[in-house]
Amino acid sequence: MSDNAPPLTTPREPAREAARRELSKQMYHENEPSWFQRALDAFWEWLDKLFGAASAATPGGALGLVVIVLVVLALLGALWWRLGTPHRTPTSSAVLFDDRPRSAAEHRAAAEAHAAQGHWNQAVQERMRAVVRSLEERALLDVRPGRTADEAASEAGRTLPAHADRLRAAARDFDDVTYGGRSAGEGTYSRLATLDDDLERTKPVLTNSAHSTPSTGRTTDAPGSARRGAAE
Repeated sequence: MSDNAPPLTTPREPAREAARRELSKQMYHENEPSWFQRALDAFWEWLDKLFGAASAATPGGALGLVVIVLVVLALLGALWWRLGTPHRTPTSSAVLFDDRPRSAAEHRAAAEAHAAQGHWNQAVQERMRAVVRSLEERALLDVRPGRTADEAASEAGRTLPAHADRLRAAARDFDDVTYGGRSAGEGTYSRLATLDDDLERTKPVLTNSAHSTPSTGRTTDAPGSARRGAAE
């Protein structure tokens, strides 16, 4: 072609397609970062903008932001140390007794054996079972399979109102070590053992709800009337 010949022209669409095919060749992309590197770069860029904006809005600039972050981390660490590892809260309490029926004396013996070895969680569990089984044996609670510690404490508290608060506290201790992931100590077991001993010495008074004397509050027995145990 001579210098006076017009330049070669290609229509727009064929030229664009030819360029796309050419640029799609691997040789043009060998030095490009991988998708992971691009994502990482985008994340760091976003993080840098975030900290930049936070530093601008925080008194003291970047140093103030660092101090705030350290304080927050210290508070989280203190809460973690105080409350322990988070555990999933059970949607419903499991039953109090989950094995073959045993007497209150057997549960007490098992509790004392665990306590002697310093196994306070197991000792608390067995002592609470001893409390409930003892109340069942004395007919202050109906024998009912599937009863939970909270249910037992609530029912026994109505029968023995003088001990209602301690019974509820004992049920909470039982639930904490059994389902809440908490650890009991010697003090927890000692309180529960003292409650068990006090309940053993409590003498129920038989009352009759059908016949009562308003002036004295004393009751009289009648044939076929229902009786309910209450603490003196």
